Order: sequence, then C-alpha cells, then structure tokens
Amino acid sequence: MGKAVYLYPMQTPQPVTIKDIARKLGISASTVSRALRGSTEINDETRKLVQELAKELKYTPNPIALSLKEKRSKVIGVIVPEIANYFCSAVIAGIEDIAYNMGYHVVIFQSHEKYEREVTNINLLASRRIDGLIISVSNETKKGTHLAELIDKGVPVVMFDRICDEIDTPRVVTDDAGGAYDATSHLIEQGYRRIAHLTMAPYLSVTKNRMKGYMEALKKYKIPVEKKWIVHCDFDFANIKKALVKLFKNGSKPNAVLAASERIAIDCFEVLKEMKLRIPVDIAMVGFFDNPVCRFIDPPLTAIHQPTFDIGQSAARLLITMIENNVLHHQYKTIELKTTMEVRASSMRKGG
Repeated sequence: MGKAVYLYPMQTPQPVTIKDIARKLGISASTVSRALRGSTEINDETRKLVQELAKELKYTPNPIALSLKEKRSKVIGVIVPEIANYFCSAVIAGIEDIAYNMGYHVVIFQSHEKYEREVTNINLLASRRIDGLIISVSNETKKGTHLAELIDKGVPVVMFDRICDEIDTPRVVTDDAGGAYDATSHLIEQGYRRIAHLTMAPYLSVTKNRMKGYMEALKKYKIPVEKKWIVHCDFDFANIKKALVKLFKNGSKPNAVLAASERIAIDCFEVLKEMKLRIPVDIAMVGFFDNPVCRFIDPPLTAIHQPTFDIGQSAARLLITMIENNVLHHQYKTIELKTTMEVRASSMRKGG
C-alpha cells in the first residue's frame, strides 16, 4: 500500500500593499502613501526610497480602495446617439484622450436616437456609481427630466452638440448658426437661390440654431422663405427618400440642398443619385459633415466641419474639473467652438 499523498491548495501570491513597503523601510504607512503621491511634505531622499522599492516590489494601487477613499469611481459615462456616426466617434476619441491622461475610465452607451433608451442608459450608469456624464441627446428628447434627476443625485453633467436648454448645466457646442449661414450664403453666391433645408427634429437646439443661420442668409440676399422646402426628417432612409421625392414631385423645385447632419447628408446624396439628378448640375449640395469620406464621394461634398476632437476634449476637461472640485455647475456655462467650410465640387456651379 502506497503512502498517502496530501494535496494542499496553491497559495495565491498576495499583492504588495503600502503596509509591506512601510514595514521594509521602517516608516509609517501614511508616509509611504504621501511619498507615492509625490507629496512635497516628504523629503526627497525618503520619497525616492519609497518609489524605488515600490517599483522593485511591483506595487500597484488598489483601484477599489482608492475609489472608496476618494468616494469616486474614476469612471465617467458617455451617451451618444450612434457610435457609427463619425461625428460621435471623433468626439468620443477626444473625451477618452483627456480622461485617460487624467486617470479616468470611460463607459459608452448609445441611445440610437430613442428617448426611452437614453433614459434606460442614464439609470444604468447612475447605478454603477459614475462620477459624471457627458451626453448628446437623442432626436426624440424633448424634455430633460431624466438629466435633472441625475444632477439632483449629485452627478455632474456636461452636454455637447445636441442639448436640453431647460437643464442648467455646462455644455460644449459649435457655432451652428454661423455654419448654416456660411453654407447658405455660399450656395446663393454660386447662383443657387431655391435652397431646401433638410434638418432634424424642430425642438432640438442644434436644429433651431442651424435654421437661424439658414434664414438669416436668405434674408440678407432678399430671398423669400419657402416653408415647403424646410423638411424635418427622422434618421431613416425611407423617411428622407419620401421627403425628397415629394420636394421634386410638382411645382417649383429646389436647385440646392443644405443637409443639417452627416446621416441626412449621406442618405440625401444617395436618393438624389437614385433620382438621376446630377450634382451639382441639376441640384447642389452642402452638408454638416465631418467624415473625411466626403472628399471621395462623386462629386466631392462641400462640407461644414465641426472641431469634433476638440469638442470631446473640452467636454472631458470641463466634466473632470467639476468632479474634482465637487461642483455640479461650472463658471463656463457654454463653450462655443467655430465651424469651418470646405468648398468642393458638389456646390460649384454658376447660374441656376
């Protein structure tokens, strides 16, 4: 009969703690903690000894312990209408750039242009103890009750691009009125005077501002407003196609289109091609469009560009400043960034 073999569970190596470093150096744990944070209260020699030993022992801070101590999760939530939209993905890149460098993680949700989904996302993020929220609201969002409730719970909120005017919280926007004014003026100066405006839901602030710029340009050039040429679209190809077909069905027809978003511009371009309308010979096009692909469309699209990466960076800086100063509001109520226009072949034709 063989000898009995006893199996003992493997011992999992325990992570190095501040107390371990303190014990080896014969100093207090609080001194080690301050030295690791780079506190000037600790002399250079001690700080160097602590940091060198921490590196040798492969010490890493416990994120859970840190969050409990600081009462912060170091996580910020981001809600956008659609990540596949280049505007949103570029803004997210700007947010992550700042957040990562400031020690924060980013959790991203999509509303897919649905108000109910936006509310669900906010409730889920709140349950995960996020430190703050950056949001661009959906095409269906008419009221900001869900955002007000989050702020009431002590979670700071920064809005970008599409905002709720009724919510008193900082926001990062672009000069939408100026961009639409420049686009409409450009079309008029190229000889296009019958300009349709395909835009988003009428209650969104971004819609109102772009409409304002469009109207101001028509007024400047003494061109009457044709209400039937102002079309509010859902973000749905069939809906946009139906609207364009109706515009060209009978009576006076537009000879130019200003599209108020990337999604509308892409669908509009496709529908006009299906209708065998030559761009810009039969109809010109300008769109709010940040995707570099607009250079490679045939013909290349004249575009109003927003500083997407800068929008994300500005929103993240603003939110993290609010988090670390423990405030729900910030002295900078609104940060407004400028748009730029790149003129390409889709709008370049004299006469009309």
